[in-house]
Amino acid sequence: MIRNYSEGTAYYQFPHLAAFSGLAHGVFTRDGGNSTGNFHGLNLSYDVGDHKENVRKNRSLIKYVMEMPYIFSVRQVHGSRVRCFSQQDAPDIEKDEADALITDIPGRLLLVKAADCQSILLFDPVRNVAANIHSGWRGSVQNIIGKTVSVMSDVFGCRASNLICGIGPSLGPCCAEFLNHSKELPRAFERYEVNSNHFDFLAVSRDQLKEAGLSAKNILTSRICTRCSTDRFFSFRKEKRTGRFGAVIGIR
Repeated sequence: MIRNYSEGTAYYQFPHLAAFSGLAHGVFTRDGGNSTGNFHGLNLSYDVGDHKENVRKNRSLIKYVMEMPYIFSVRQVHGSRVRCFSQQDAPDIEKDEADALITDIPGRLLLVKAADCQSILLFDPVRNVAANIHSGWRGSVQNIIGKTVSVMSDVFGCRASNLICGIGPSLGPCCAEFLNHSKELPRAFERYEVNSNHFDFLAVSRDQLKEAGLSAKNILTSRICTRCSTDRFFSFRKEKRTGRFGAVIGIR
């Protein structure tokens, strides 16, 4: 990933997505921002106990750095609902529950908040459509990735083979321990167990993306474990009461 630094905060970009001048995207760290205490840094979630004004200022910083006028986000609930944003939708109002966001409207950053879960950025350069997926282990079990790609195809006319994908920092197989995996995960996930009770959910997502029709060469992962990198990213597994960093993508 490409590391950038602007306005006191660091963010990463995927080189194959950064190659498109008409696309804005970034995975922000916890550097900078206005939040304090357990949420110190660039917390982008209204739902973790941080002061709303701090979050509002942090989101304004994201828009400034990305040179985009609006942020669109949802209340993430570890489900499989996909939300498509149109010209009529109001920005920065989290009244809808969903875990995947899609738009083809310019000027709108789609925000996923994370603290161990995966942010999965998708872009169709042919149809000019962007999507952002929030996927924890529950999202993997429900295959929210496959459902999002299907909506991109059905609603926006995208072809999966054209999609470019980047998977942001998340809980790596080194730290993804599931002591109750026999109850929580389907038997098909047993092949992703890389050590005793530890699972490779990056491999799960890569396989689900390929099963949905994406080319392997169009899928990049950050390979950064959030639990091992709390100097840069929030991690619920390690810190419990903490903030959420953000991954954004949008059409310029």
